Amino acid sequence: MASKKYLLLAAFITLFSTMGVKAQDGNTNMYRGGGYDFSDTSLIPEKRLPQQKDFLNNQYDFPAKPRNQWEIGISAGLLNVSGDVKSRTIFNKAIKPLNTLGFGLTVRKAWGYVISTRVQFIHGTASGYNYEAAAGYYGHGNANPWERAGYGGSAVYYNYKTTVNELSLQVVAAANNLKFHRARNKVSYYGLFGVGGMTYKNMVDALDGAGAKYNFSTVSAGLTGTAYENRKEITKRLKTEIFDGTYESDGEAHNNRGKLAGGTLRGMFTVGAGAQIRLSKMLSLQIEDKITSASDDLLDGQRWQEWPGTGGSAMTRDFDNVNYFSVGLNLNLGGKSTDPLWWMNPLDYSYNEMKRPKAPVSKCEQDADGDGISDCFDRCPNTPGGVSVDSHGCPFDTDGDNVPDYKDKQLITPTECQPVDADGVGKCPDPACCTDIKNKLASGELNPGVKDCPADYPSLTLKGVSLSADNKAMLATVAGKLKEKPTCNISLTAYPKADKRSQSLADKKLEAVKNYLVEKLGISEDRITTDKVIDGGDANTIDIKSN
Repeated sequence: MASKKYLLLAAFITLFSTMGVKAQDGNTNMYRGGGYDFSDTSLIPEKRLPQQKDFLNNQYDFPAKPRNQWEIGISAGLLNVSGDVKSRTIFNKAIKPLNTLGFGLTVRKAWGYVISTRVQFIHGTASGYNYEAAAGYYGHGNANPWERAGYGGSAVYYNYKTTVNELSLQVVAAANNLKFHRARNKVSYYGLFGVGGMTYKNMVDALDGAGAKYNFSTVSAGLTGTAYENRKEITKRLKTEIFDGTYESDGEAHNNRGKLAGGTLRGMFTVGAGAQIRLSKMLSLQIEDKITSASDDLLDGQRWQEWPGTGGSAMTRDFDNVNYFSVGLNLNLGGKSTDPLWWMNPLDYSYNEMKRPKAPVSKCEQDADGDGISDCFDRCPNTPGGVSVDSHGCPFDTDGDNVPDYKDKQLITPTECQPVDADGVGKCPDPACCTDIKNKLASGELNPGVKDCPADYPSLTLKGVSLSADNKAMLATVAGKLKEKPTCNISLTAYPKADKRSQSLADKKLEAVKNYLVEKLGISEDRITTDKVIDGGDANTIDIKSN
């Protein structure tokens, strides 16, 4: 049986080596993981398609997470128990036959670029023995296999063979796929933590082929010094002259623990770390070491660790752990999917977009509205010239009333005065005092005759200080109304920006309009007043109102 396991392990390692060589022979620049086409919506699950469409239409800054492949794997390696009896590996000249091999199956799925989950099943056997004799097994009762075998108080050399089956669900964290200076990984390092259940069945080689007790008195015969100093010779004698490797006796077991398939059932947790080496687009080689703890002291069939030469008076007890050091081969599975995300660099899109934009080059190199934002990122592509825009190419809207600042005649409209009209002017209710004054003005109580004054004066548009023909025609109409109503007066209001240059220009515009009314149209200067309202409206507009 053991020879078959050796052959299987050798074949497994040979398979890894062959695949690795073929992968490199077929492509001298060995596959190292890959990005994907961020515009390919077939890679996006249906529930995340709305986000992807917004991203492609420049309405959202982040692409949707793509569908990624599953990974299945097989592994083989060394399975050892760290307990009261020393474990032996294939590198030790231990008892024959040797049983320290484990085999594993895994299924893994990524939920993000760092975190993935994995289900793992492990089956294997572990064996070991002590080269130091122990005689202090008194008081164990009939549970102790050596006492059941009838050794009484004579010295024995503890040994065991344990068969382990383990099933666990693990959280795996990738450690190095975030790359700032390289495209992607050649090797993926990871750590893991998991919980699950295990069964174990331990056996002891306590009797020879005829069912008789071993004569351990010959093991140290003629040797001087400590057992540690003579461990090589003791190992040789145990291997060639004593143990036959049949493991015919049940090891010490729990009477109050669950059973499954003839073994003791235990809950467990596991921790470990490993590395994956990419062989091809679909294959990766895995090297991993994992420790499992079931909070159990009988994985090696022995409850007590006895100190030699004390007659059993010095004994310690602690929990046994299982160590699985393995080499595995993983295969990626999935149709229209990207590689597993732990192979992907989350910065892949941003770096590629900066160096090789996905949008057509002609579009990204153009700025049709001249607002300083490339057309491939401009969410408001028809902004008028000279209008200040945000990072998305849209005009500022300071008060959030959906009327951009360059059109808003009331730049900061209180929320309670919204919604606003097309000019961005809100409709705020007048305070009671102002309503009363307005009514009195309208009735003529405060200013007799004002109710008869015209209220339909036009607004002038002046980009400079020169009056256009349209401006002059409008002013002629104003002058005519003033001449018909000699008791009525008017006010001229400009709306400059806060800077001195804009205010100076507003003064010149007001003076030009007033002078034209006085000097050309014969209106008395004392019937005209002027005013400026900073940032109160369009800087090119002059309003004319009854005063």
